[in-house]
Amino acid sequence: MILPGKTIGVLGGGQLGRMFAQAAQTMGYRVQVFEPAGPCPAGGVANKEVNASYEDVAALTAFGRECAVVTYEFENIPSGALEAIAPFVALHPRAEVLHTTQNRQREKAWLRANGFPHARYAEALDGDIAAAVAETGLPCVVKTADFGYDGKGQMKLGTGEDVERAGAIFRGRRCVVERWVEFALEISVIVARSTTGETKTFPVAENIHTRHILDFSIVPARVSAGVAAEAERLATAIAEKIGVVGLLAVEMFVTAAGEVIVNELAPRPHNSGHWSLDGCETSQFEQHVRAVCGLPLGSVAVREPTVMVNILGDAWFAGEGAAVAGVSGEPREPNWAAVWREPHAKLHLYGKAEPRRARKMGHFTVRAADVATALAQARELKAKL
Repeated sequence: MILPGKTIGVLGGGQLGRMFAQAAQTMGYRVQVFEPAGPCPAGGVANKEVNASYEDVAALTAFGRECAVVTYEFENIPSGALEAIAPFVALHPRAEVLHTTQNRQREKAWLRANGFPHARYAEALDGDIAAAVAETGLPCVVKTADFGYDGKGQMKLGTGEDVERAGAIFRGRRCVVERWVEFALEISVIVARSTTGETKTFPVAENIHTRHILDFSIVPARVSAGVAAEAERLATAIAEKIGVVGLLAVEMFVTAAGEVIVNELAPRPHNSGHWSLDGCETSQFEQHVRAVCGLPLGSVAVREPTVMVNILGDAWFAGEGAAVAGVSGEPREPNWAAVWREPHAKLHLYGKAEPRRARKMGHFTVRAADVATALAQARELKAKL
């Protein structure tokens, strides 16, 4: 057990690292972050920010030696960075978990090998999209094996012309081609698993995406008790099988028939878990601290139905004169007062200096007596921003 007063290291300096650092410091820990480019959002609240390349073994070694445990806040970290740290400090989740989940081909192969439900897929490791499509059929989705999030590196194919175009776009790149899933809605479950083996799942979140980026997360999800139980069962089984220590977010599809299909895994705090900062007895960030430090896991009881809304850089360019603002590149401050006036809404901004379209700048949550009311208020506030 790692007790308060010790130092926790975080690889990556984005908003997930920032909110993790805030939770850890509230609990009495020191936090230092390692981020190639600074200053970073997490560094703004951490006790120490180290700016060096993930290829800088000396800097990584020195960083690791100062920590009691190291975790990470995103997947696109070179495996060599973890190998440099592992001999000197406890690393959670372990390097093998990241190796599997940071690559779609390895992740899909792991799901298939372990019998977890997933979309039919084929590998196109040499960029031969047409051959993979012949196995999956149309419609389907092409996804690059590496460095994909928020819809990046993806393309939906519905016709032969799409296949030809994708062949040119993805030529020479490692990809997976997945059969398109006709889903009724998207959900996610975040599992916390401690160094002691204790495991808890956060309630199922219903997720609404716009242009491939998470827009709303709704808790509790508007699914049947049977679907919720199956989603939590799958997420727990995956977390235990892969041996994660920390958090594992499991994104899933729910079909019209109520079938639950695993889509993607993320071994870290997750955008769809931000609702827990205000709507749950224990936030996902505090739970992450508890898990990697071997503390008893906290309660995951929902305080009240909660809706989380992402705030993208687009909000700085929206409203009257948006076209002019977009062309001129001169952003205007969103109407934060609209959120501040709502007694059941909470605003969270990430300390990013420059708003850009599709860039996650913050989020807000709304709590209410029921999901319908919370969602209606959330939509109204988003429009006012």
